Amino acid sequence: MKDKAVGIWSLIKKALRFCKRTLRSAIPENRFGDRVVSYIEFAIRHRRLPTQKLIFNDVLYQIKTTNEILNPLRIFVSDKEFVKLYVKALLDDKYNVPTIAVLESKEQVDSFKFPDSCCIKPTQASGKVIIRKNGEYINIDEIKKWFSINYYRIGREANYKTLKPKIIIEPLIFGNANVEDFKFFCFNGEPMFIQVDIDRFGNHRRKYFDTNWKELDFSIIYPKSDKPFVKPSNFDEMMSVAKVLSGHFSMIRVDIYSDGNKLYVGELTNVSENAGGNFIPPKAELAASKLLFGSQNR
Repeated sequence: MKDKAVGIWSLIKKALRFCKRTLRSAIPENRFGDRVVSYIEFAIRHRRLPTQKLIFNDVLYQIKTTNEILNPLRIFVSDKEFVKLYVKALLDDKYNVPTIAVLESKEQVDSFKFPDSCCIKPTQASGKVIIRKNGEYINIDEIKKWFSINYYRIGREANYKTLKPKIIIEPLIFGNANVEDFKFFCFNGEPMFIQVDIDRFGNHRRKYFDTNWKELDFSIIYPKSDKPFVKPSNFDEMMSVAKVLSGHFSMIRVDIYSDGNKLYVGELTNVSENAGGNFIPPKAELAASKLLFGSQNR
């Protein structure tokens, strides 16, 4: 019976994927179309339909498919250049990764002398990055292609829809191309648990901790690292930064880089994993939801 159910779901999944591929171009790029695409993608990813309950991915889905995602502040902090203004205004510019340059056209890319060591990424998208070390070759044509990216069309996150394409160049923080990334999941201005991304450009693994640095027994998308991970000595400062930056939002993720002494804010993420983050194991989503939403999760 179980094998039959798995087989039926597999067929449903293939049908939903076919619908998504064939209808994507026909589905209008408006709020109704966004909801249709998001509904299909949620069903495929989670093998269930979204609810109004305080469940981790369901709340992200609610943010994504309601006018909450059109909050001007959410749109503003989605831009990797402008989020630094938000950090500076609420805290201090010392928490921002320094900006070497912001390029606003392909012509500027052609004429710009990229530093021998730097991080290059588009301000209006996610997941695109070039790490340059020791003056190694960089694909200028690839960078110029980033100007044509409208990240909204990839995942229907409407906060990206009107962002102007730009290229931002930053130094390699801590002199390292592969630093640990601490992601603070916050609800109503309170950090509730932390995701640590380890070796992101190699054997990507994750660990999760509560705010007392007790390790949590789950992961999302990437396998859980089995290596011990020491609590950063500036963890309390990281918590304070996440608390301040999340204070104007219901649910948001604050991404921070730290070497234990100094910390930088990487970005603010409105819809983590595009509301498609599969828990490992799946049943852990309810435990994580209880941790995140606390007494409101009833």
